[in-house]
Amino acid sequence: MGDLSGRSRRRGEELINAIHTAALEEVAEVGVGRMTMDGIGKRAATARTTLYRRWSDPIEVLLDALYHLHPVEEPTPGADDLRGDLIRSLQLMATWTLSPAGRAVAAILTDPKAAPQVSEALFERVFANRGGTFTSTVLRHYAERGHFPADLLTPVVLDIGEALVIKRLLDSGAPTHADLAAIVDQAILPAIGLSGSRAPEAGAIPEASTSPADDLGT
Repeated sequence: MGDLSGRSRRRGEELINAIHTAALEEVAEVGVGRMTMDGIGKRAATARTTLYRRWSDPIEVLLDALYHLHPVEEPTPGADDLRGDLIRSLQLMATWTLSPAGRAVAAILTDPKAAPQVSEALFERVFANRGGTFTSTVLRHYAERGHFPADLLTPVVLDIGEALVIKRLLDSGAPTHADLAAIVDQAILPAIGLSGSRAPEAGAIPEASTSPADDLGT
């Protein structure tokens, strides 16, 4: 590992952030099946024993990193801008997908050496605990407030926006604001019996811009 005594002592959030970043870099480079505590420790420039104070294995480090870095959509409190909230949720998803955390999730889901339990843990401990998919948070928020019947929110409807964003990413790269608006207007809103002109809308949606031994503390 080398001598760590010559650099400043890191604690708490600073150290955890460095370890989380290292875990994302490790899985992107070697795949989930080949991750090790040694590899994460070297990338984070911290001792392996430091990692074991908080996590039992490299998968636990990775899941913790993904949990803390997974964005949560926050719909308009007054539920008066459904179209805008849906566009923003898809922009949030597109930005996250291209981030180190999103790339790490892709590595987990496409790694043939990853055990099924890892994918299950990802959905149970990250996605479910952080609000699920992006548009589902918005759609459920508005359905609960009576803007459309909740029984219209089938699994297909809840996934259609994300599926189309993924297709756009695979076909041509990052979607534009116009691409996301088209997905909302032509797919999501019609699926719940609304059109862009009938959806609650507060106004124009701005373009989103597309950042000695260590001590973990408590």
